[in-house]
Amino acid sequence: MSETKAIHSTEVGDAGDRVVFLHGLFGQGRNFTQIAKAMTPDFRSLLVDLPNHGRSQWSETFSYADTADRVAEHLADGFAGDGPVHLVGHSMGGKVAMLLALRHPHLVERLVVVDISPAPSTGAGEFEHLLGSLAGLELEGLTRRSDADEQLAEAIPDERVRGFLLQNLRSGSDGFTWQANLGLLREELEAIGDFPHVEETFDHPVLWMAGERSGYVTADAEEEMERLFPRTVQVTIKGAGHWVHSEKPEAFVSALRTFLGTGRDD
Repeated sequence: MSETKAIHSTEVGDAGDRVVFLHGLFGQGRNFTQIAKAMTPDFRSLLVDLPNHGRSQWSETFSYADTADRVAEHLADGFAGDGPVHLVGHSMGGKVAMLLALRHPHLVERLVVVDISPAPSTGAGEFEHLLGSLAGLELEGLTRRSDADEQLAEAIPDERVRGFLLQNLRSGSDGFTWQANLGLLREELEAIGDFPHVEETFDHPVLWMAGERSGYVTADAEEEMERLFPRTVQVTIKGAGHWVHSEKPEAFVSALRTFLGTGRDD
């Protein structure tokens, strides 16, 4: 475990090629724990809490460039200090990963972008509803986490989604608080859903992974993806929605192993 430059991260495994995982909006690095364990002993993983999430420091504003630069600095000071690493990013973390590879290509050997595109996201309205529902919780009246789950059941009927979101609820001496920076993330949803225009390109192998039942990867984004990442290979995971790694973990790990195990760039 390390806490460098206000970014919290956890290592899984102690041998093999190095892989960094970046989670999506309102997630945490630990969301990839089971995936990282499944990648051992051939891969050593770093699970990163993005800024304003998990145990990483909060900020007053949000931009993908700043987030990518902060994560890049964390990697350069530690996990990628001896050379480039593989980088895997899901959803918002996929946008961070893309921008990190474009701005700091010396740190990234191979890139995996999971169920997101280098374009404005079509699912921002869904997250607006989800985060708005969380903001409506009366934390002062909570005595246990199940109370929050019950309050959210009508607005968010999917038990799995509620569980994912409520992992951010922390109980302390002063009662329940949000570990993630809920206020900022709600305010910056438009920026989080967007993607900045970039002139640079990343000329290393890229795996673009989509969930079959998700609408975040569309044909409209293919031209921009191929412009930024000319060595892109696209794979669709059958039966998966947006949370590909949690819905179809075996297929996800298989795709990762196949892509990352095909050799290093010279």
